[in-house]
Amino acid sequence: MALYLVESTLKERISDKEEFEGSVEKLKTSLEQNNVNLIEVQVSKDFERVFFIFEAESAETLEKELKDEGVAIDLIKEVRIVGKELEEVKKQADKVNYLVEWNLPEDLTMDQYLARKKKNSVHYAEVPEVSFSRTYVCEDMTKCLCFYDAPDEDAVKRAREAVNTPLDSITEINND
Repeated sequence: MALYLVESTLKERISDKEEFEGSVEKLKTSLEQNNVNLIEVQVSKDFERVFFIFEAESAETLEKELKDEGVAIDLIKEVRIVGKELEEVKKQADKVNYLVEWNLPEDLTMDQYLARKKKNSVHYAEVPEVSFSRTYVCEDMTKCLCFYDAPDEDAVKRAREAVNTPLDSITEINND
């Protein structure tokens, strides 16, 4: 089984966390019957963008199951997790409030990325108010998602500067 990032734009308007969690629980239960496991889900503060991490046999199987459930798929990519073990994420997925997207440079390899991350991660200590949690790196090396717990967006930007890593967008996660 592999891990997959699925980005989605919500079709129907959801206005609160309770309503969102209810719809996710229904989706999770349905997908589990078909051997697709929801590892974590993060939704933007405005409930418009959703970032799912699933464990599934293949992207094709996952895509079919999600379409059958009426989930709009903007992106589906195989990913690997960096910074945490999968079991740890399952227990602590709600401990983040910012998601950073970085579209990786075309010439960057996975080995180079991992070496760079290991070398630069020590610099997170320079921004103690920010806690780095985990990263999902697309296996095709097109982008990565990094999760943080931080007091505000500016603190996340300072953390990214400290580790000398760019960002393409920051999404505030709804965890009210």
